[in-house]
Amino acid sequence: MKKILIILIVIILILIASLLIYKKASNKEGNIENEITPIQEMTEEQERQTMISLYYTNMETNTLMPEARKIDAKELLENPYKTLVELLIEKPKNEKLKSSIPEGTKVNNAVLKNDIVELDLSKEFIENQSANLDEISLSIYSIVNTLTELNEVNAIKILIEGEENKKYNNVDFSLENTFIRKD
Repeated sequence: MKKILIILIVIILILIASLLIYKKASNKEGNIENEITPIQEMTEEQERQTMISLYYTNMETNTLMPEARKIDAKELLENPYKTLVELLIEKPKNEKLKSSIPEGTKVNNAVLKNDIVELDLSKEFIENQSANLDEISLSIYSIVNTLTELNEVNAIKILIEGEENKKYNNVDFSLENTFIRKD
């Protein structure tokens, strides 16, 4: 009788051990409870996306307001300063905003020297500019606020058609005059 009892206990232990081994093996083989699947894998294009802020005029308050944009970081590799101002010239996505840059303005060049961007704009920036000093200020500071979002930029010097000493409606675009971000 003792032998039968020992054999029964051994059989029960073997059954329990085999059930535990089976359960462990089935969990490894794809049991849905333990399987982790990513919600969505990022594509190479999504990995290159970066957020930028472009400052446009709010049509209701007539103040500058940032608009966040997601762009491909590759666009910023060659000349980020020129690219950002060109994006700023384009129409904003938000219908309550408008570009502060006069129509027809083109970016001739943009170069970082120390921590100052020398921005060379076409003559349309002055010729198509409003005579209203507030609108001129919005034009200038939409550029300044946009470019100073970049860590390496602390100020902007605006050149018109490559010339350093242009003045328009009490705004001095001379090389000595730099525009620093004001919030």
